[in-house]
Amino acid sequence: MTDNAVQGPAGCFPSIEKKYGRPMAEWRVLVRAAPLSRHLELVGRLKAEHGMRHGHANALVAQTLAEAGGR
Repeated sequence: MTDNAVQGPAGCFPSIEKKYGRPMAEWRVLVRAAPLSRHLELVGRLKAEHGMRHGHANALVAQTLAEAGGR
């Protein structure tokens, strides 16, 4: 791994965009607009409604909630 490689949840973002066909900005809006507030509820919604794998959904929700300072 190189020193400038993206680590943590953000390391999954390029593959999330490629696999699910939406830019990260759209996914973040979707997570923020959800009527749910708990991490695993949001993960479950992404999996059920968008067919997202658990690891991708978890990384997206974790990063989005961290940016927003939680809910």
